[in-house]
Amino acid sequence: MKKILYTVFVVFAISSCEDNLELLPEQSLSPEVVISNAANLENLLVGLYDEAAHGSAETPSFEENIYGGILNLSVELWANSGELLFNGTFEEPAEFNEKAILTDNVNARDIWLNAYEVNNQANLILENLEIVEDAETRSRIEGEAKFLRGLMYFDLARIYGLPYEAGQSNTQPAVPIVLNAVTDASEVESPSRNSVEEVYSQAISDLTEAYNLLPESNDVFADKYAAQALLARLYLQQENYAAARDAADDVLQNSGHTLAIDFASAFNNDEDSSEDIFAWQITAQDGENDMNTFWAGDDFGGRSGNPDVAISEEHFDIYDDANDQRSMFFYETTGGTATTKWQGEFSNIPFLRVAEMHLIRAECNFRESTSVGLSPEDEINALRARSEAGAIVGLTLQDILDERKRELSFEGFALHDIKRLKGTVGSLNYDDNFLVAPVPQRETDSNPNLDQNPGYN
Repeated sequence: MKKILYTVFVVFAISSCEDNLELLPEQSLSPEVVISNAANLENLLVGLYDEAAHGSAETPSFEENIYGGILNLSVELWANSGELLFNGTFEEPAEFNEKAILTDNVNARDIWLNAYEVNNQANLILENLEIVEDAETRSRIEGEAKFLRGLMYFDLARIYGLPYEAGQSNTQPAVPIVLNAVTDASEVESPSRNSVEEVYSQAISDLTEAYNLLPESNDVFADKYAAQALLARLYLQQENYAAARDAADDVLQNSGHTLAIDFASAFNNDEDSSEDIFAWQITAQDGENDMNTFWAGDDFGGRSGNPDVAISEEHFDIYDDANDQRSMFFYETTGGTATTKWQGEFSNIPFLRVAEMHLIRAECNFRESTSVGLSPEDEINALRARSEAGAIVGLTLQDILDERKRELSFEGFALHDIKRLKGTVGSLNYDDNFLVAPVPQRETDSNPNLDQNPGYN
């Protein structure tokens, strides 16, 4: 696949200063110009991917990004109870590591702000699809906008709401659902928080529609199987095992993506590998790989913590085979052991990998006593064989969960897996108030209808 250079075409940002809106900057195109023709609208869509991965370089209020690294860093440190060592100097990630997040934490603020900026621009696209005359192009644009909006709501619910509880009503507050574009400060409203159930339902609706609208392939952008893979992840979080299994099976059977030839080949790539169902695009000219910034040694572009996030000896207890390539996918620095996953400073950031789909299908088949696609034992052993680990005989659920951790460590799954498996982080239960982010202080200050999460008042 060719590398696409993302450019932010125009930015409209809900950002909760006094009027909750920043209209940026003067050289950006006005909403009227953006919606004047299909080419402009499509350029705005391309900018959405850049916004989600890299934030707004033009905007001091949006110093961070979600999927370029800041969300991953926050989630992994939040889940840490001894396997990671934080060497960095920034207070914001340290608060996640200490499970003592303040309401003015910049990372918690910027995840919220960046997500709603993407949401607002997606809404603008969806409200103006009629200017796209070609039906196929219009469907693709609608599908991509809904993929990105669904992704935002899924992760917003997981970060700012208490965990989804299977079989329960899930009335616990998550985040506001905003489906109308705002292009003028006078239009800004003060919405209250929707429930976790409502936000998950919105994400499912968006992603299901995206699956039905998107083509089977779409260069480096989201295609229908990216939407289906994200649905598999979401259904697993809900403990909807049959739906998660079937979504993962669809991706594995029909997307054309396959496991990379070896574990190392799945990472540090300048172009998407065969394993990438969807990856955030990075080039030397555009984009910032904050996975590299925080997780790599300074010889490879990381910060002076060398690395900011080091791997402790405790982590290595999860490996059960000395020949497993994953147990050797590390290197030593003056600041401690670094993961090799994020060594490439200008490499793409894998987001939806085939390996995850195998793990989802295997776990869900095991829980449902089915063998859709493959038996759980055959599936897990195929994944292990890719990393030169020996086969498991007499597979258990714990074997599958251990394999998931060996495969997906440091990729932003740690806290979410603890929550769905009802585990603990140190002395904190999976549903502890301090494993939920505070609603950013600037949001509650400007919107009287936003209640703060328990423990942060």
